Amino acid sequence: MSFRRATVAGAGLAGLSAAVALAEAGLGVSLSDSAAQAGGRCRSYFDPALGLTIDNGNHLVLSGNPAVAAFRAAVGAGEPLAGPDHADFAFADLDSGARWSVRINDGRVPWWVLDRGRRLPETGIADYLPLARLLRGGSGRIGDLVKPRGPVWERFAAPVLLAALNTPPAEASAALAGRVLRETLGRGGLAMRPRIAQPTLAAAFIDPAIAWLEARGTRLATGRRLRALEFSESHVSALVWNDGRQEVAEDEAVILAAPAWVARELVPGITVPNEHRAIVNGHFAFPATPGMPPMLGVLGGTAEWIFAHADRISVTVSAADALAEREREEIAAALWGDVQRALGISAALPAWQVVKEKRATFAATPTQDALRPSARTRWPNLFLAGDWVRNGLPATVEGALRSGDTAARLALGVPPVY
Repeated sequence: MSFRRATVAGAGLAGLSAAVALAEAGLGVSLSDSAAQAGGRCRSYFDPALGLTIDNGNHLVLSGNPAVAAFRAAVGAGEPLAGPDHADFAFADLDSGARWSVRINDGRVPWWVLDRGRRLPETGIADYLPLARLLRGGSGRIGDLVKPRGPVWERFAAPVLLAALNTPPAEASAALAGRVLRETLGRGGLAMRPRIAQPTLAAAFIDPAIAWLEARGTRLATGRRLRALEFSESHVSALVWNDGRQEVAEDEAVILAAPAWVARELVPGITVPNEHRAIVNGHFAFPATPGMPPMLGVLGGTAEWIFAHADRISVTVSAADALAEREREEIAAALWGDVQRALGISAALPAWQVVKEKRATFAATPTQDALRPSARTRWPNLFLAGDWVRNGLPATVEGALRSGDTAARLALGVPPVY
């Protein structure tokens, strides 16, 4: 079927990716979101408690993420993503005081495991063989594929996989982990370099996309909630918004880029992941100082990753369901205590903000992964987009962008890239 117009419901990264691909192909696109701004869970805003513009969280991407690169190139995003020239990952253990770095070489042949100056201290080549098994993936849990113990697991693999999967790694999907690792670590250090938005997510992803779409006649309507879909025998026939009803012709595509629990209420008969994991982020009005690592993995504390920005220090904790139930003041004190110990800071608790995302991602277990629907539905003009839609990856920025692009390509009748 050939469509002449498209409506995209949801202006998170998946919705923006779909809207850009559709507009690039020449379709007229209508874009709406229920929130007051675009970005979804990848949003930036001015926080009066800090007096700073912050991101809701530290959404790390990797240099080898193709959808990230393609999306930013398409919309002309000029703000570079910050990160090291090589795939160097620094860690600190707050219990033992130990510090180390894993320095992955640029090329595909992983000779870094042969170099004592690049691999983990007090490890040998044999300790890295489980990483090769993880690269191949599998149908069950990671814990069924490799033994979740030992220095390589505890001091490198587990922290990295936890950040990527937002699920305790031993219970997470080996298939999802394998896909992530094959596209990054398996392609060598040049694809594994960590990248973070500077100065904000909005500047790196959202604002350029909105400006690009507006230049092509697509304006974002905010505060517009989709309350219902109406169906005929052959297609979605109407969208019911909080501000009225929109008739939909058979030659109009609808991209539903809403959260999984919203899509389940709107679309009859679809299965979606129904277990989610939290992410907690702490932001502190304390500018980075010279010599401070821009990104530091932390073991032995509450904090898991510390990011040093020019105007603030931010902390991320994944699979943080239990932490998210604690009082914000308690969380801020615990995270700042870890920052003090990890970075050698003696300053008292500065102005702070704690952001809890209780349903940040679906639980990346084999069971939940199996519940993810396809982007294509039984209605020829309805397509699903979101990091929870089946795309081979866990719920990441890369996965969200791929999902939107795939939904748009299906609507356009061209083969998906990913």
